[in-house]
Amino acid sequence: MAALVGGLISLVLGIIGIIIWWGYFVKALAAGIPALLILGGALATYLGIEEWKDKRSAEKFEKEPDTNKLKEEVKSIKKEVEHLKKEE
Repeated sequence: MAALVGGLISLVLGIIGIIIWWGYFVKALAAGIPALLILGGALATYLGIEEWKDKRSAEKFEKEPDTNKLKEEVKSIKKEVEHLKKEE
C-alpha cells in the first residue's frame, strides 16, 4: 500500500516538474540522447562480436571429432570397474 501511495505521489510530482521545467527537460533529452546512442551502439557492437565468436566456435564444434580414443578409454574403464567389483 505504501508503494502505491509513494508511486502516485512521485507520478504527480514528476508531471508537475516536467511542466514547470520543460525547457530544462528538453535540454536534458538533447544532452542524453547522443550519450545513450553511443552506449547503445557500443553494446550492440560488443554483442555482435560475441555472437560471431560463438558462431565460429559452434562451427568448429560441429565437426565430427575422432571418438575412437574416447570409446577405447570408456571400454578400459568399464573393464577396470568390473575387475574391481569382482575383487570385492
